[in-house]
Amino acid sequence: MIRRRAFIMKLGGSFVAVPVAAAAQHTRDVRRIGWLGMATPEAARHLVQVMENALRERGWVAGKNLIIESRWAEGKYDRLPVLAAELVRLEPQVIVTGPVPAARALKAATGTIPIVMVTVTDPVSEGLISSFARPGGNVTGLTLTPTWELYAKQLELLTEAVPGVRRIAFLWSPANVGAPPGVKTAEDAARRLGIELQVVGARTPEEFEPAFRTMTQARAQALFVLADAMFFAHRRRLADLALANRLPTMFAAREYAEAGGLMSYGADYPDLYRRAAMYVDRILKGSTPADLPVEQPTKFELIVNRAAAKTVGLAVPQSLLLRADHVID
Repeated sequence: MIRRRAFIMKLGGSFVAVPVAAAAQHTRDVRRIGWLGMATPEAARHLVQVMENALRERGWVAGKNLIIESRWAEGKYDRLPVLAAELVRLEPQVIVTGPVPAARALKAATGTIPIVMVTVTDPVSEGLISSFARPGGNVTGLTLTPTWELYAKQLELLTEAVPGVRRIAFLWSPANVGAPPGVKTAEDAARRLGIELQVVGARTPEEFEPAFRTMTQARAQALFVLADAMFFAHRRRLADLALANRLPTMFAAREYAEAGGLMSYGADYPDLYRRAAMYVDRILKGSTPADLPVEQPTKFELIVNRAAAKTVGLAVPQSLLLRADHVID
């Protein structure tokens, strides 16, 4: 008896065995896409799954006619150029990525392979696209927010949640090259609101505890956290530290509130990745990114974690609870 050998394809960290004969028969039908993630595979697993499901609905099935090659920076921005170069060498038909630093690294690595960005802020000012209507190059996709003004709204909501607050700590990562405009927007908004904003940096998870000591020593009354892939990967630890220090928090996405943060206000991350599948599908079927308009979020969701409020001793105003899209008890 002749023993059949198996052809092994690596799909985002998992392996699928496919008979050699079948693999050879369908080689021409198989497409390869890259995924450059800023967080960790564990932190973003639900987002990967959402996009894979959306691709499956469009006929692209991992292990059948689709190979997904994933690379993860694990919150370490200095790894992005190397990881981007690795993906480009694999010559995928399209690469999906998240925030500004990752999109920048990919754009620097290739001017020809289509790139679908998903959680970028202000891509025009960042030089990633020419315009939302006609991107003009090899980058298209969806924005997390069209401009940085969303962060001013988040700060306003935090002041509403904590009546009488006068001193708010603002946590950001100096390692994130895309973050400075967000810091400036928050500082400008704080001045308009008459709030003292204490800017505190944390480049790595090891710097979280010293950052919280700085906040508490300065008598911060609340915490506003800038959107950041490293923070997203370690969102539960950030939420735990905020609760331990009795700091009401505002984050950028639902996942932070679900991890124990007081509030989040922003676009629905899973929905963005679901919609990103449409871009991947159209590109795999022959569309060029230059002609695919960049989508902007049309809905932002406010999530309030009432259990977290109780832990920090805060009574969230009823007016805010009534406006929340979802309240976690």
